[in-house]
Amino acid sequence: MKRVPLALLLALALAAPALAGDVDRKRSVDAKIEALQGHLEKQKAQEQDLRAAIRDVTGRIRSLEAQVGDVSLRLQTLEQDLALHQDRLDKLTELFRLQTKRYIALKQQHALSIERLNHRVVEIYESEDVSSLDVVLGASSIQDALDKIEYLSLIGEQDERIAREVAHSKRAVKLARARTAKVRATVAQASRAIAVRANQTREVRDQLVGAQNDLSASKREKLDDLSTLSAQERADAEEIDSLQAVSADLAARIRAAQEARASTSTSSSAPSASGFIWPVSGTVTSPFGWRWGRMHEGIDIAVPYGTPIHAAASGTVIVCGWLGGYGNLVVIDHGGGISTAYGHQSSIAVACGQQVSQGQTIGYVGSTGHSTGPHVHFEVRVNGGAVDPLGYL
Repeated sequence: MKRVPLALLLALALAAPALAGDVDRKRSVDAKIEALQGHLEKQKAQEQDLRAAIRDVTGRIRSLEAQVGDVSLRLQTLEQDLALHQDRLDKLTELFRLQTKRYIALKQQHALSIERLNHRVVEIYESEDVSSLDVVLGASSIQDALDKIEYLSLIGEQDERIAREVAHSKRAVKLARARTAKVRATVAQASRAIAVRANQTREVRDQLVGAQNDLSASKREKLDDLSTLSAQERADAEEIDSLQAVSADLAARIRAAQEARASTSTSSSAPSASGFIWPVSGTVTSPFGWRWGRMHEGIDIAVPYGTPIHAAASGTVIVCGWLGGYGNLVVIDHGGGISTAYGHQSSIAVACGQQVSQGQTIGYVGSTGHSTGPHVHFEVRVNGGAVDPLGYL
């Protein structure tokens, strides 16, 4: 049996309390993560309820908008109809006024004609009785006598005809005036009925608009609640990410202490069935797939800052430098359309165009680019498209 050096035993003995403390800390952090995740799930459920309520309110608003549009169209038709009736009523009123003036004038004219006719009758009655013989005897000739007799007859006939015509016109205007008054009363009654319907329709529209405004205000309040909830979700998610980084660091320290107790050396990762090895030995804190509405095209492996990063397989370095949110990035082409990427490095240990072997150190773990803590963002791409790296490890 191989003897363990005394110094190693002493180191292990001293490390045991630290290991126990790390285990306790990890348990505490993991418990907090679990509690936050439970809280986050509740928030997501509340968010779904709010979104459902917002969809319901939006649907009701759309329905009310349609009803307001229909009622507004009816109101517009009624108002146009009322305006036409009012215009007709105004013209009928003007016609009645003119007919009334004409009736008054004809009434006065008829009175004058009757007075003239009566006056002529009185004159004839009060004058000496002049017979046709007197007219003939007083005439200078027979033709003169005939002319005088015809003249007297024509005067009488004219007076009677004028009186008849004026009376007839007066009766006609009186009848026309009565018909106009009747039509005007009918149009006025119809106008009042249309005005009542228009007012009722306007009240219905105003009530619908008020309900629509109330729903819009409710929708705004729900959107504000949703915005606040989403902000809280993001804050909780960021805290979970931060705690997961702490948990990953503690897990790495625990594994290191456990490995130190079991052996004085560490072994390199063994290739998978696909021939790839893990670039670092750590905890996957973010898997491949959709995360917070965005596609996460790799996996995040949390390890301490400065940990060496190993090539998952042999190949040629085709990218080696800073690339936006990736920070310091190395991409290795392995042939056959397959490449791997290693992001957020603190420093790069290879050059572009360099041939690397599997397990070779290509850089060191950092938190450059868009990163919340030290980890390796590891991607596998086939013909340029991202695939789940766990299928190759």
